[in-house]
Amino acid sequence: MKNKNETLVTGEMLIKYYELNKQKKEIELEMNQLKESFQQYFDSFVGENVKGEITIAGYKLQRQIRNTEKYNEDVIIKRLEDLQMNDLIQIVKKPDDVKIKAALQLGLLNQEHLDGCIMKTSSPAISVKPLTPR
Repeated sequence: MKNKNETLVTGEMLIKYYELNKQKKEIELEMNQLKESFQQYFDSFVGENVKGEITIAGYKLQRQIRNTEKYNEDVIIKRLEDLQMNDLIQIVKKPDDVKIKAALQLGLLNQEHLDGCIMKTSSPAISVKPLTPR
């Protein structure tokens, strides 16, 4: 495919992309190890799940604690049903992919029944790998 601003892909570009991607993975691994050390430090000196901060060599290291709450769905639904508060429960209708495929295989549905019902999406992904191991 060509356009006005035609861009050539070169071997140098592929090598650069491959090397940068490899560095990115190494950097992410090292950062995760450092984060784990920071978490262990705060766990030891201020307590687990306690926010804290220290300043060393002109840098401030902070740990924030984010708390989230969500309902245990099975328990809350049972409780609301016991209290006859069914209006507080959402009924979500959605297709059952497994049952639809089974119905197709059994001949209960045919592909024409599903015309216009299937949405297909695509997303491009880039992968660069050396042909010979490095």
